[in-house]
Amino acid sequence: MPAELQHFRLGDVELLSGQVLPDAMLAYTTYGELSPDRDNVVLLPTFYTGSHIRNEGFFGSGRAIDPARHFIVSVNLFGNGWSSSPSNADPSVKGPRFPEVSLYDNVKYQRRLLTEKLRVERIRLVAGWSMAGCQAYHWAAQYPEMVDAILPFCASARTSSHNFVFLEGVKAALTADQTWAGGHYTSSPEAGLKAFGRVYAGWAFSQTFYREELYRNLGFDSVEALLQDWEQDHLNWDANDLLAKLRTWQTADISANPAYGGDFERALGSITARAILIPCSTDLYFPPEDNAIEARHLPNAELRTYDSPWGHCVASPGNDLEFTRFLDKALSELL
Repeated sequence: MPAELQHFRLGDVELLSGQVLPDAMLAYTTYGELSPDRDNVVLLPTFYTGSHIRNEGFFGSGRAIDPARHFIVSVNLFGNGWSSSPSNADPSVKGPRFPEVSLYDNVKYQRRLLTEKLRVERIRLVAGWSMAGCQAYHWAAQYPEMVDAILPFCASARTSSHNFVFLEGVKAALTADQTWAGGHYTSSPEAGLKAFGRVYAGWAFSQTFYREELYRNLGFDSVEALLQDWEQDHLNWDANDLLAKLRTWQTADISANPAYGGDFERALGSITARAILIPCSTDLYFPPEDNAIEARHLPNAELRTYDSPWGHCVASPGNDLEFTRFLDKALSELL
């Protein structure tokens, strides 16, 4: 039976940018029961094109994260169409008028959800793939007293310049559509969304993935078939939502806030949570080298690189069963 989607109303909230998001809301689901001591909380934020529904691929009966033992909170990212987003916001900030939201903001207001609504003061583990893993780093840096452990996989504590440039490329592909109209489109910019998906597919997997035709393992008989699937998948998204989240991704940096003033090493050094960092050896967004730099400054971190030709999408549930076992082993150790 699907978990019930719930909504936490935040009212008007001030963002790190100085802008205000009126009538802000976080959409979330919970699984399992909170223990009497309130010490079994696992927080799963969502990734770029993810949702609470897709997060269900990271836990289950008999898995490392199990609703029979853990109280799982799956919370949607601002901008993903479930929580406050350009597509569903107050008319004053709808569409291209949506304010700039950082991961710092997401975590700040997720904390309010946990403490005010769920009455949780301690998190046993924050884990996630891609942008969800980036939020795990932010949680540990912003609220070190609340977080026991983190496991970011295929993620980073700060978006690299190369990652930023990749995102500029997919953004340019989308906004080149004439119907984009600066975000004031009256019908979905389908050509732009298809172009966005095609460009994205070249980065989501590795060169070896394509050379060895591993797309056949996903049921595609050609590269073109895979590209058409990525086109169709992105047609399901609101273009302004995609770009709002993209900006959140581009500005991700655990030190870009008043607490750390841009001192990245100090922000990393403030993280007291136990951490296992899992990059994929061929990830084009979040290469292991970035995580290795982070691990040198994290007091309680271990770097475990997973060797695979699947690139960033190695972590997408169902793609690589051996990765699932690798991930669950690390999760079990932290839990």
